[in-house]
Amino acid sequence: MHKYIGGFSKLSKQEKIKLIADQQNRDIQDFDILNQFKLKDADLQLKLEEISENVLSNYFLPYSIAPNFMINGKNYFVPMVIEESSVVAAASSAAKFWFDKGGFKSKVISSTKIGQVHFLWNGDSVKLLNHFTAIKETVIEDSSPLLVNMKKRGGGITNIELIDFTDRLPNFYQLKVSFETADAMGANIINSVLEEMAKSLKQYLNINFSDNEKDCEIVMAILSNHTPESIVECTVECPIDKLAEISGDLTPNEFAGKFKTAVDIANIDIYRATTHNKGIYNGIDAVVLATGNDFRAVEACGHSYAAKDGHYKSLTRLEINENIFRYTLKIPMALGTVGGLTTMHPLAKLSLEILGNPSAPELMKITAAVGLASTFSAVKALTTSGIQKGHMRFHLNNILNSLNADDTVKAKASDHFKNTNVSYKAVQDFLESFKTNA
Repeated sequence: MHKYIGGFSKLSKQEKIKLIADQQNRDIQDFDILNQFKLKDADLQLKLEEISENVLSNYFLPYSIAPNFMINGKNYFVPMVIEESSVVAAASSAAKFWFDKGGFKSKVISSTKIGQVHFLWNGDSVKLLNHFTAIKETVIEDSSPLLVNMKKRGGGITNIELIDFTDRLPNFYQLKVSFETADAMGANIINSVLEEMAKSLKQYLNINFSDNEKDCEIVMAILSNHTPESIVECTVECPIDKLAEISGDLTPNEFAGKFKTAVDIANIDIYRATTHNKGIYNGIDAVVLATGNDFRAVEACGHSYAAKDGHYKSLTRLEINENIFRYTLKIPMALGTVGGLTTMHPLAKLSLEILGNPSAPELMKITAAVGLASTFSAVKALTTSGIQKGHMRFHLNNILNSLNADDTVKAKASDHFKNTNVSYKAVQDFLESFKTNA
């Protein structure tokens, strides 16, 4: 019978491992692989361990570069961290295609982040509204010491609204605070400011309202990962006849029409839309991870934005006008280039250096371009050769590694599967045949 384990975080690494092994009736040597992934540099290892909790080792993912990203007239080598073998190749392929066709045109439409103080208050809403100007001035003044560095970078509070939700939830109000965080993603400072504002609000009501109206219950004070006012848009376009080099057996016009139909399907069918948008985030997540940003927040916001019109749909649109093929991604994104992992993680710092130490808006533009490149390659493959042909060819090496193939066999297999469909069973059969004929 298993019992509750208290004080796990206070145990040493070896004590944690032994406890896990004992509870699972396993030999402690089963966990030796954890030591293989520790860094030889003890100081760097300690630095990484301080990022998280209950750390036993490191979990490595490939760190790759997608070259030839021409974005707003500037050529980038883009770092990507992802385990899916075809994603970097797909992004690079799209970057290559669009390189001499004007490249990617990215622009930041807005970069506002939102924080909220949620509170319950049983009083006269009109009276609260009449006091709101004074409340706003008070909470801004009381929280201003926390915003000194953000203001130095050109950021700060841009607006505060009082939202009355009492018609939907009894006594529920909200302070909705808009922030410009400049080059920081700003989550931690936003949350600190909101918590200070919550204290100020509670104190203001206690001082300025009568006994039956002064009590205010702060439910929570926290930023929102829904950032529909932090938007970046990226576009590629070219004359339709330029699509001939990638249209396969289709004419350029047939390819463009089929591509548009595929995007239109993602606008009406949630099943397709989800997979279509996942193709976008294949590229975006890889850049967000490589630069030490929060891919969970970026994805959560993007998916809620995809449903802003009442149903979930594609984050891209395809327009064909006057023989011009124009593919656009419009997406919310909150990224930072200072603070957090962007400076704490050595590879995140290197990623930003490789990108030329971009500002947060520039990083938004770069990341959106990689997302657009990823979906372009995915839809291109789906509407021509099919997704599996390219994907499984890149997956071949993973299958060979899982079957412990040596370098000689890998070379033979690579040659064999150039014109043969790849599947786990097909690779198994090839290896058996190779052993038999060797």
